[in-house]
Amino acid sequence: MARMHARKKGKSSSKRPFRTESPAWVPLNNTEIENMVAKLAADGNSSALIGLILRDQHGVPDIKLATGKSVTDIMREKDVLQKLPEDLAALLKKVIGLDAYLKQNTRDLHNKRNLHLLEAKIRRLERYYKTKGVLPESWKYSLAHAELELSR
Repeated sequence: MARMHARKKGKSSSKRPFRTESPAWVPLNNTEIENMVAKLAADGNSSALIGLILRDQHGVPDIKLATGKSVTDIMREKDVLQKLPEDLAALLKKVIGLDAYLKQNTRDLHNKRNLHLLEAKIRRLERYYKTKGVLPESWKYSLAHAELELSR
C-alpha cells in the first residue's frame, strides 16, 4: 500500500514465524504474565513498552500466544488502560512539541506543513476511535485540549 503523505511505495518488512501456541520454554504462566502486565501498566508504561520488557527481560516472545489475549485486553480487564489510545497520545505529544517550535520559528514552512499533516492524522484517528467507541462523542481535538489531556 502506498504512503499517504510521502509519495512513496510501502516498505517491505520481516514477518513473525507462524505459530499457533506458545513455546514450551516460556518461563511464566498465564496468570504471572497478566499480573506482570497489570503491574507494568500501573507504573505508566505503554502497551508496546510492556511487550518489549516482557520479551527482553522475562523471555516471553508473544503475550497473545501465551495468554490468548492482547496486552490492551489484559489492561482493560485489570482497569489500568490509559484514557487516550497510544497512537493518538503520541501524535498529540508530537503536535505540542512542533507547535512550541513553530512559535519560535514562524517562517519554517516545511514544519508548518508537517503540523497540518499531523493534525489531519489526529482528526482521522479521532473519527475512527469515535466510531469504535474508544473515545466519547464529545471529544474534540484542539491544541489546548491536547496539552490538557497530556498533562494529566
